[in-house]
Amino acid sequence: MHTLKAVIESTEKNYSAYIENLDGVVATGRTIAEIKENLISAVADFAESCKALKCELPDELKDSDYIIEFKMDVKSLLCLYEGIFTKAGLERITGINQKQLWHYANGISTPRRAQVIKIENALHRLGSELLSVSL
Repeated sequence: MHTLKAVIESTEKNYSAYIENLDGVVATGRTIAEIKENLISAVADFAESCKALKCELPDELKDSDYIIEFKMDVKSLLCLYEGIFTKAGLERITGINQKQLWHYANGISTPRRAQVIKIENALHRLGSELLSVSL
């Protein structure tokens, strides 16, 4: 099974996604769910077009046995959820001060890998906590 790596980035009014190392496969959307759905369709359309045009199909798509792994940069993530997570709330769960988070969200600075991992781990912990609760 092949893993296609998809990158989601923020644009002026929505989000875009593309597959690394697979030119010509892009999608846009206003939500992560919409982007995922659109990118999955774009990959399928790309494969069909290659077959119809009798062009070389990339190895990753030849057997239709692939998964798409989505990743997003910190700036895009912070912009996407700015109406849900306050900088104060993110500071509490990540330990990164609000001013630094603001710099990341506005593209003034880019977090070091250790900071990215800190943010990712904090959000995954929060997600796990939320999934463990029943109402």
